[in-house]
Amino acid sequence: MSNFGVIVAIIDDGKILLTKREDFEVWCLPGGGVEDGESLAQATVRETKEETGLDIELTGLVGIYSRIGNVSPGHMVLFAAKPIGGERKCQSGETIAVEWFAADEIPSLLSAGHKRRIKDAMEGARGIVVAQDINSPKMPDKIRGKELYELRDKSGLSPQEFYIHMMEHAEIKEVVEVDGQ
Repeated sequence: MSNFGVIVAIIDDGKILLTKREDFEVWCLPGGGVEDGESLAQATVRETKEETGLDIELTGLVGIYSRIGNVSPGHMVLFAAKPIGGERKCQSGETIAVEWFAADEIPSLLSAGHKRRIKDAMEGARGIVVAQDINSPKMPDKIRGKELYELRDKSGLSPQEFYIHMMEHAEIKEVVEVDGQ
């Protein structure tokens, strides 16, 4: 069964907010899972507050991104938002950094699939649907989060070194299935 979640592109004054994940020490858009009894929008607002400390107002639906292949398959709904309050802070056990980046300052070490998602959001895409077929020859088939973390912990590498090792020969094929606006 694939994972389903929400992510958000918080854009303010031409910059986008990214979080650095604790588990692999890579940058990504804030987001997470949808809890029972919660709408997609409510989950996005909650996850943003938890991971970044910021309160947001959703401003649009960027699109839906299906990550298929053998690298953390899942479906993510990406919203655009603007900050309306709160104070930037990390969430223990989830994020180790929360920073604003201009389009030409985006870090190169991003979570799989996020380069396209960030680009789409910063260019103002709305209603796009993208299939992201991401495959790494080093990634065991059908591995889930817990097993991947165990593999990381046994590797003797730092979390970031492990991620780079696992993803260094990954192939990414992206197909825009619905062009949006």
